[in-house]
Amino acid sequence: MTARTDRIDALLRAEISELLAREVHDPGVGFATVTRVETTPDLRHARVWIGVIGDAAARGETLRALERAMPFVRRQLGLRLRLKRIPELHVRPDETAEHGTRVLRILHELEEGRVPEDGPQVTALPEPSAGRGAPGEAAAPEPRRRWSRGRR
Repeated sequence: MTARTDRIDALLRAEISELLAREVHDPGVGFATVTRVETTPDLRHARVWIGVIGDAAARGETLRALERAMPFVRRQLGLRLRLKRIPELHVRPDETAEHGTRVLRILHELEEGRVPEDGPQVTALPEPSAGRGAPGEAAAPEPRRRWSRGRR
């Protein structure tokens, strides 16, 4: 990204956050925060990443309500900002917090010695010397390869 698009992303994030907090009065919008905005290089489209607190049904309802509110938000941005073109806004769910919470829960369960309920299934790895020489004997190191640029 360029410095200009980074500045526009930050500006859009701040303005959209303020508009959602003060101007959007849709009862379907739950507790939502704008976590990041990414605009395309031509500034025609912007993905608005929204973090929503609540269960899956509440998240879905909030995201649908925000999608309905985006034309209003875009018009308000046009009145507030001095940009040649206001990008078309596309709502995306930001699941970073859920992933972080899940990882912390799995780590906590592993620390307690329990097998995580929804964690990855771990199988036993083969012995390092399996299939190489006699049991207990260290395998010979592989020869180093020379990497060259272009032809030899």
